Order: sequence, then C-alpha cells, then structure tokens
Amino acid sequence: MKDYFIEQADYQRWACAELFKSLDTLSDEQRQASIGLFFKDIHRTVDHILIVVRNWRARLSGEFDDMPGRTSAASAGSAGAAQVKGYNELLYSDWEELKRAVLDEFSLLKDWLAQKDPAWFTQAIEYPALDGTMRRVSVADGLTHVMTHSVHHRGQISAVCTRLHAPSPEMDFVFYRWKRGQ
Repeated sequence: MKDYFIEQADYQRWACAELFKSLDTLSDEQRQASIGLFFKDIHRTVDHILIVVRNWRARLSGEFDDMPGRTSAASAGSAGAAQVKGYNELLYSDWEELKRAVLDEFSLLKDWLAQKDPAWFTQAIEYPALDGTMRRVSVADGLTHVMTHSVHHRGQISAVCTRLHAPSPEMDFVFYRWKRGQ
C-alpha cells in the first residue's frame, strides 16, 4: 500500500505538470475568467487543489493548526495559511508561483509518504473539519481522497481547455506509466 500511494503522489505531480503545459498557452485573463467551474475559474480551481492537498497532509500528520483555513499563532508563518478562511479562498494570485507550489506540494507529499512506516497506511486518524466537527477516516481513504480529488478537478479544467481551444493533455495514469517506460 505504501508504494502505491508514493507512486500516486508522483503521478499527481506529473499530471499537474502536463496540465500546466496546456494552461500556459492561455492568458492570465483566460485562466481567471469565470467559466462555470465550481470555483469559478481555472486559477482558483488549481489553487483549490493545492489547499486540499495541504489540508489533508496536515490532517494525516496531526498538525491541524497548519491547515489552510485554520488560523493560529503556529500557522501564521506558513505560506498563505493565515489568510485562508475556507476552500474557496486564494493562496496564490500569481500563476507561476501557484504552479510551483502545486508541483512542490506533490513532491513533498511523495517524500513524506516515503518516510512513513508501512503500518501507518492501515491506521485511522481523527481530525477536526473546518467547521470543528471531529471526523475519523482511515489513512488509506484520506490519501485516496487526495488523489481522486485532484483527478476530479484536473478533469474539469481539461474540459475547459478544450472549450478554450487549448491543448488537452493526456493525463491518464497509463500515460504516466508509459512515459516512464513501465
């Protein structure tokens, strides 16, 4: 299970990088135009992916005060954490900074997972939701959510790319494996 999630984190980084190649063909105005996505535009949707990955990594590590969306003295120094009040807020307004942060976050996740004991992946965690309600979830389900959530929103963004006549990249997992010679 450990190796599976490490590879999934690497795949997520790769798929985001592939999507960003397409999104780089669009102007900032196109990426920030309200186009009917749940988070209104491409830029905010990519930023939302980042917020969710960071939140879940904090939940899985037990560092709840470091979650974007929660403010405390401990999180005030974290990049963007103190300003974010919920999932529809913006961590990065600059496109280049946002892309770098997303790619770095998935790299951090991969490296962090590689340090975990295999038994950790079979455990459960409890964490406070943004509304303060305590929730319980298995580590594997939490990680699965992180991975499928990112795929879900990349799919939405890819559909918008097609609508805007930008290249629609091949981001399927099998393409990731083929490009790695597997």
